[in-house]
Amino acid sequence: MSLTEPTAERVPALPTVDLPTVDYGRGVYVYDSSGKQYIDGSGGPAVFCLGHGNAEVNAAIVAQIDRIAHGYRYTFASDALDGLQAIVAEFCGGGLTRMQFCTGGSEAVESCLKVALQYHAAAGEMSRRRIISRERSWHGNTLGALSVSGFKARRDPYEGALIEGSRLSPVNAYRPPPNVPPENVAAYCAGELEREIERLGPETVAAFIFEPVVGAAGGAVPAPDGYARRIREICDRYGVLMIADEVMCGSGRCGTWRALEHDGVVPDIMSIAKGLSGGYLPLGAAVYQDSIYQRIMAAHGHIASGHTYTGHTTCCAAGLAVQTIIKRDRLVERVAAESPYLFARLGEAIGDMDCVGDIRGRGFFVGVELVADRATKEPFDPALQIFARVRDRGLENGLICYPTGGNVDGVRGDQVILSPPYVASRAEIDEIVDKFALTLGQVVDAL
Repeated sequence: MSLTEPTAERVPALPTVDLPTVDYGRGVYVYDSSGKQYIDGSGGPAVFCLGHGNAEVNAAIVAQIDRIAHGYRYTFASDALDGLQAIVAEFCGGGLTRMQFCTGGSEAVESCLKVALQYHAAAGEMSRRRIISRERSWHGNTLGALSVSGFKARRDPYEGALIEGSRLSPVNAYRPPPNVPPENVAAYCAGELEREIERLGPETVAAFIFEPVVGAAGGAVPAPDGYARRIREICDRYGVLMIADEVMCGSGRCGTWRALEHDGVVPDIMSIAKGLSGGYLPLGAAVYQDSIYQRIMAAHGHIASGHTYTGHTTCCAAGLAVQTIIKRDRLVERVAAESPYLFARLGEAIGDMDCVGDIRGRGFFVGVELVADRATKEPFDPALQIFARVRDRGLENGLICYPTGGNVDGVRGDQVILSPPYVASRAEIDEIVDKFALTLGQVVDAL
């Protein structure tokens, strides 16, 4: 891989390389057109929760599409849509019974934002237009979702056209805000939200959106204990809706179906996607409280964020098949039970490597932060593109992982996410960890 000349403002991005051509997948393995085998250590971008080539899911898709591909949501109900709504509501609990299905995570977040705004409009609170979010967050590529994201590399081309909002400090005990001890991060960052609401005026704030476990922008960063509860209390106090973006960390990935279950908190609105249909077909959803639905329906008679492919019948059939398997085979419980083994193996294999600053996450959602100096937590020079080197070397070693750059301040920082399919065996976890350790060693040795 060729390196460009470093500059102070160089934004990390995966360089253009000749990628292998995918051929097929079976279980946790993917094969390219040359016959080379790769173990999917990250489930792609934390999406392939059942692995690849699941015959039961494929059969459900074929059965549906043989009858009809899509019954337009505003003309027909469908068994696939109704069944998926029922199982998602059962998994969610806490009054999260209403939902609108779309075709991916960015659309799901966009729908969540629009539901929040319409809720306040239905209450006659048209001044509540402001959305508060956090730095080092990623909510999606539509303009609304991008506007509330704190991911410099992905925002920069669109600056000047994005919706104005407030972004607070990242909530990261490994890299706390300046002069804040790690044990005080939860209290400080929750207090920061309250101060921002008061600065703006509560009557102007519609919602606060956050990832319970930050994904691509931070590297599987869970908030410290107590943070989510404090956020819930603050949002309730000021009439601000809490939106949990669980596109990446939800649908069982963290060992509970809702990632916020770990924190004992229920949001008002929640986005889900990736693990919802396991990558078999595009699918996402905005899920929200029945009380929100009732207020909007009483005032407006409809949720004003639907589109042509809302509740796409075959996509819902794929999601229903995936979630039925997850429920029947108790795969969320399996993730929770096997997570300690994954973390223990990583600790044994890479915990003493000088380049490993932090290993964090929940369930089968693990982030490894790479540093040039463990003692000072100094990141690598971004011009080195360490995260891209790990991606490329991993592919050479037959390992798929999910690295991104800029996780410290938007420019500096390298992290890698490992998020195996929920069905990965211990032998397969061992293979993922061993190949990842080999890859890290090779990348660092080559510097």
